[in-house]
Amino acid sequence: MDARTDTIDLAITGMTCAACVRRVEKVLATVPGVTDVAVNLATERAHVVGTHPDPQALARAVEKAGYGATPVVAAAPLPATRPEDRRELIHLVAAAVLAAPLVIGMLVPALMLPAWAQFALATPVQFWLGARFYRAGWHAARALSGNMDLLVALGTSAAWGLSTWIWLAGGHAHALYFESSALLIAFVLFGKWLEARARRQTASAIRALMKLRPDTARVLRDGTEAELPIDGVRVGDLVVVRPGERIPVDGVVRDGTAAVDAAMLTGESRPLDAAPGTQVAAGTIDTDGRLVIETQRIGAETLLGQIVRLVDAAQASKAPIQRLADRVSAVFVPVVLVIAFATFLGWLVAGDTVATALLNAVAVLVIACPCALGLATPTAIMVGTGVAARRGILIRDAAALERAHAVQVVAFDKTGTLTEGQPRLAEVHPDRTLLPLAAALQQGSEHPLARAVRAAAGGTVPPVETFRALPGRGVSGRVDGRSLCLGNRALLEAEGIPLEGFAAEAARLEEQGLTVSWLAETAPERRALGLLAFADTPKSTAGLAVARLRALGLRIVMLTGDSQGAAAGTAAPLGISEVRAEVLPAGKADAVMALRQDGSVVAMVGDGVNDAPALAAADIGIAMATGTDVAMETAGITLMRGDPALVADAIDISRRTWSKIRQGLFWAFAYNVLGIPLAAAGLLSPVVAGAAMALSSVSVVANALLLRRWRPRFTAP
Repeated sequence: MDARTDTIDLAITGMTCAACVRRVEKVLATVPGVTDVAVNLATERAHVVGTHPDPQALARAVEKAGYGATPVVAAAPLPATRPEDRRELIHLVAAAVLAAPLVIGMLVPALMLPAWAQFALATPVQFWLGARFYRAGWHAARALSGNMDLLVALGTSAAWGLSTWIWLAGGHAHALYFESSALLIAFVLFGKWLEARARRQTASAIRALMKLRPDTARVLRDGTEAELPIDGVRVGDLVVVRPGERIPVDGVVRDGTAAVDAAMLTGESRPLDAAPGTQVAAGTIDTDGRLVIETQRIGAETLLGQIVRLVDAAQASKAPIQRLADRVSAVFVPVVLVIAFATFLGWLVAGDTVATALLNAVAVLVIACPCALGLATPTAIMVGTGVAARRGILIRDAAALERAHAVQVVAFDKTGTLTEGQPRLAEVHPDRTLLPLAAALQQGSEHPLARAVRAAAGGTVPPVETFRALPGRGVSGRVDGRSLCLGNRALLEAEGIPLEGFAAEAARLEEQGLTVSWLAETAPERRALGLLAFADTPKSTAGLAVARLRALGLRIVMLTGDSQGAAAGTAAPLGISEVRAEVLPAGKADAVMALRQDGSVVAMVGDGVNDAPALAAADIGIAMATGTDVAMETAGITLMRGDPALVADAIDISRRTWSKIRQGLFWAFAYNVLGIPLAAAGLLSPVVAGAAMALSSVSVVANALLLRRWRPRFTAP
């Protein structure tokens, strides 16, 4: 990525805790041109936004602070294994082997090693295997900052130094504490190894998504098939896909038929029937037929590429609640150092030995763990957004996830959201002789009702003159020399056309849930000519979706431009009692704002295109995407298939993820709030304190990983 880009991602190495995150963010923010920085401990990434930030300057600033930084390509997840993993494991095994004889002597006094042997075993653990803590701790201290490494380095050095001093002063082997320093380092290395393994598991979802795209494609050129690297495919190329292969590009089928499995991409369990003219997406599987596909999008521009980019951005983002942990981490290490020093002085004043006072101070240093504070939020977000993506739910960022868990009201658009969005002409009153006139007025419109009229009319229709679209009301124009208008009741009322003669019939049709359009003549005589009634079938899962949302304790509202009668006729069978009818497209945003006036947190569910203003006006916008036309940039949450039941799933996974964030932060604070006083009171040995410190980070990450077991849990009542 070059200096002209406004967004740069950096892979950061050497971070160990929330204090490191704070330090990296601080130094990056000082680089000229940087306007915003978010550093994620779980993904080991820095997301930098600014006016032409220089990647090299960013990397130098991070390296000067004692960490490593490398510009990376977006959507490259944490690898399943890393080159340094083998070295980490070797160091852990070496620490365990060297510390084991010291532990045996501690447990069985008869097997206690002589002082020189204890020194010989503990020293390489302290200064070879523990060198990383000295390096990182020194960088932090030099920057007048602090981190976990500084605490470990100070604590273990104190235990090792006290033991060495006692030995050189002629003390007995049983009075030494070499096992404490060696075991502390071994425990910390073990905890960091487990933590790193668990953190890489949190990125499994995005790795799985990236594996969906094949590395090669079979391109048909001049009648000959040639297998090319995927980067060699161009827009317009014809790609051949055989049964059992993954589709490598987004495109349209030009030849062949097949059932296409899109489960890994959209969560849709039923295969798509692909035939000439069908849109297909990269990453889906051709199960049973040969397809020839004309390439329309490749690489990062495909639906799969957009999904990966969105999930990657969501996992790298920082939730607002993380600011609390960041504020705590900023003062955490200095406060712990003060508490440790006060513990040392307190035990001396109380009359205990220097050894006892120092060991209790060491216990305070090593039980303090800012790591868990930095991991609690990002690990839960990574797992939650990952499992949601695999179910066809794309969460834009951590802030959207945080808002979604608090939703109290869900407002649904009707057409295309709760209904199929493919209305058909169900009835014409008084007779079908009106159809040619109505079809003529609708010739230039792409509105779903216009398509239904043209389909019902068939054949040729007369031309229209002076055509006008009347947003939210209908259309008007001249057909065969007559001035006509076609639209809703509000249009006729605005034109001053009397409704008598058709009002009763319109009411009857609307009670059946039909959408009614009025055809009228505006000149030379102003009169209603008749009615066209349209039926739009509710989606098969719409009723279940409403039931699931009610089970979550949510209030459901339907917004529609239909008349009150037609809206009620659709809403009642679905179990929706609250309807806002006759709402113009531009008025949906106002309707959403009205729902928010009492302080309620409102989610708006729409198609992501026509409902964009309402989606933006809501606390959280939920866009329903269909096919490959994805409105992922317009809403906080995008549902990859047009299933309203996914709305309940999206809110449920956000609540579960939020619960894991709170649990993680609670345990992170609890370990320190409870552990530090116990250590200061002399109730925890340095070894136990080190084990507890290692356990805190591992338990927080492991708890977040439980989200991977999430499944939709609601059924129809």
